[in-house]
Amino acid sequence: LVGILAILFAETGLLIGLVFPGDSLLFVAGVAASGSAAALLNGTQLSATALFIGAPIAAIVGAQVGHWSGAKFGRKLFDRPDGRVFNHSRVVATEKWLRKYGTGRAIILARFVPVVRTLINPLCGIVGIPARTFFLWNVVGALIWTQLVMGLGYLLGERLKGSIDTYLLPIIGLIIFISLLPVFVEIFRELQTKRHHRKKP
Repeated sequence: LVGILAILFAETGLLIGLVFPGDSLLFVAGVAASGSAAALLNGTQLSATALFIGAPIAAIVGAQVGHWSGAKFGRKLFDRPDGRVFNHSRVVATEKWLRKYGTGRAIILARFVPVVRTLINPLCGIVGIPARTFFLWNVVGALIWTQLVMGLGYLLGERLKGSIDTYLLPIIGLIIFISLLPVFVEIFRELQTKRHHRKKP
């Protein structure tokens, strides 16, 4: 349980969280708190109460740390044109994302997109999203994300007692694919836009 909460905090609050699989972790955690846990974890079962209370708190606190670091250290962190993670284009892309969806919806949707859910928090601080506004949508997004994904895992674990191991890997693969789909769509759109600009005389 402590490990799960630590990973959720790191993924939403620290840039090392870029490598963590939040969606699949939440789903497996939900299964591990269900009646199927004993078969999967050699008799061990996570406390559902502790998990469903602790997970959103870890995600909220992590995102607040990310926002604070962005607001504290400012654009200079992302002003390196040659940086793979820290560069000005990330700031511009986040501003575009926020304008496209609106602050609230952008912060909530970002929870379901790998990499974006890590970067958007410090970037919201950098572009000047007010702390109160960010906190409100951070709480809403964290609750929806954690409770929905863990809830799916928990309900499936309760329904498929004894046979969950047959379906677990395919379901995790599907979750990873769905969570990465918006990234692929956005990359495709950017490529289409660049091609369109190149064709213009």
